[in-house]
Amino acid sequence: MTAKPKTIAKKVTKGGEISAPKGMRDIIGDEYYLFQGFFEKAQEIAMYYGFKPIETPMLEHENIFTSGIGEGTDVIDKEMYTLRTKGGDHLALRPEHTASLMRSYIEHGMNNQPQPVMFYQYGPSFRHDNPQKGRYREFYQFDIDSLGSEKSILDALVIKTMITIINEAGAPATSIDINSIGCKECRPGYIRELVSYYKKHMNDLPALDRERLKTNPLRILDSKEEKTIEINAGAPDCVSFLCPACKRHFKEVLEYLEEMQVPYTINKNLVRGLSYYCRTVFEVIVDNGDGSPALTIAGGGRYDYLGKQLGSKKDVPGIGAALGVDRIISMPWYNKHTPRIMKKPKVYFIQLGIEAKLKSLNIIEILRKAHIPMMQALSKDSLGAQLGMAEKSGAPYTIIFGQKEAIDQTVIVRNMENRSQENVKQTKLAEYMKNLK
Repeated sequence: MTAKPKTIAKKVTKGGEISAPKGMRDIIGDEYYLFQGFFEKAQEIAMYYGFKPIETPMLEHENIFTSGIGEGTDVIDKEMYTLRTKGGDHLALRPEHTASLMRSYIEHGMNNQPQPVMFYQYGPSFRHDNPQKGRYREFYQFDIDSLGSEKSILDALVIKTMITIINEAGAPATSIDINSIGCKECRPGYIRELVSYYKKHMNDLPALDRERLKTNPLRILDSKEEKTIEINAGAPDCVSFLCPACKRHFKEVLEYLEEMQVPYTINKNLVRGLSYYCRTVFEVIVDNGDGSPALTIAGGGRYDYLGKQLGSKKDVPGIGAALGVDRIISMPWYNKHTPRIMKKPKVYFIQLGIEAKLKSLNIIEILRKAHIPMMQALSKDSLGAQLGMAEKSGAPYTIIFGQKEAIDQTVIVRNMENRSQENVKQTKLAEYMKNLK
């Protein structure tokens, strides 16, 4: 007896239609090219500042993120997608790129290369967050990082590179919110003072922030609870607790920003949302110029202790930044960089008859090898339909390939502006098309 095939379960919407998972979507048509155009431009800028490409897996061992990002953060406590493989491995879809990059640095012995090593990377990350306008559960980031040196000039370089990418994307005005949250020497004293301050306001703290007081007090400074925001206005200033080395480092970063004429504001409550940060933390703010609230487009900071948390024998100084590409793409000021792959068609190819259709791909291959941008409608048979599509395409020339041309090994090249046309041997087609303006 033949077993019945299993029915594939389908996730459907209330209306009965198949849908993508909540907070995830297809990127189709012109939107795809908006993403690709942005990436190419960002990649070009990063390359000129000395960064090189890297691509890390979307799946990592779960402890790469739990060890690096740390408990008491929203990412680890609520937002990470995890799974267990048939072999018993605990994996996670990356919620951000930095921990993966540091894992790669350690795994491949990059400490043996001249330091620092500088990378850019681009791709999707995943967080089980509440979807909002411009915020998805699968979202795209462009990251730049420098690993292997604690020099303050690298903090400034990362900030300058990110500012340049955002400005050349069309942002009307950018500035930096910046802070220093110290190092392992001076931060404990600040945290003790911070905990003492919050304990005086314990009764007014929301439940979430009372819990953070036990696990990660710095995260309270990043709270979005209205009551906590009011309390944070009087919180101790981290910069006042910096050790001499951290004060000097922060002063140098600010001097570099001033020299490059990058506007900045010292924000004493800025800590960023991940536990691995130390010393410099910053966010890139864009003023849309239309009276709407300013937007945080990118952010980052130092993570000098992340390497040791992930298993390195020594600390690996690092500084990086991540830019939210989805938000950039959705902005009215985004200047829509054209991808290099997008070429205005020079020719529209029309074929007529069985013999011509059979040999059509050979003609298209001639054009491809000659790097002549073209469009076609190989599935169509009607001359009228194909000519209509050729008119709409905007291509200045049309190639007509019929039964006679297939036998004679020629094509007809028509000028779409003056309707003049000429028979051209297939062996001469590439040269002929290149010479046409």
